[in-house]
Amino acid sequence: MTRVSLLLFLLLAGSQFPAIAADAVSPSAAYKAAQKEAASRYASDRKLCAEESTSSARMQCLRDAKAEHDKALAAAKQKLATDTKLAPSAAACADCGQVVGVLMQTKKGKGGALGTIGGGVAGALLGHQVGGGTGKDVATIAGAAGGAYAGYKAEEKLRSAKIWTVTVKMDSGEQRAIEFDNEPCVKNGDLVKVSGNTITRR
Repeated sequence: MTRVSLLLFLLLAGSQFPAIAADAVSPSAAYKAAQKEAASRYASDRKLCAEESTSSARMQCLRDAKAEHDKALAAAKQKLATDTKLAPSAAACADCGQVVGVLMQTKKGKGGALGTIGGGVAGALLGHQVGGGTGKDVATIAGAAGGAYAGYKAEEKLRSAKIWTVTVKMDSGEQRAIEFDNEPCVKNGDLVKVSGNTITRR
């Protein structure tokens, strides 16, 4: 085979170099396939070069074959770099995020009938012991009213509780706020996974 014939053959072969399938498993797998194909073609071209009649023609043929091989590898590397940038990253974690705030506050309780009645009775008893006659009746009523209010407020205080609100900025950009009755085991900056009202570190 003459040098011109070989060059023509190489050009035609290069133009028909199989494109890496779009649905390849991964860019790296596609690159390995391209490497294997280039190596196989290079080996075939070297065999053809061995059939040249003169040593100078063989050397030139080998140089051309090597150049084509290097060109194919360079194209495969370029495609690998492009496909790696365009390839979707590992499946996004829809429940993943980062803690951006931990706030503790006291949740105000509500007074009920129990505190009101109990306080009223106690206040009435105390008021009844003050003064005599009409004054005693007034003191009893005032004691009952004051006791009822005091009892209501006391129950309200007893029912108050501390709550912790953890704010998480999800990887999607959304913010979620989760309330806890006990101090959570996470702090600002922690990478976490949110599942319902549960937060776990990643």
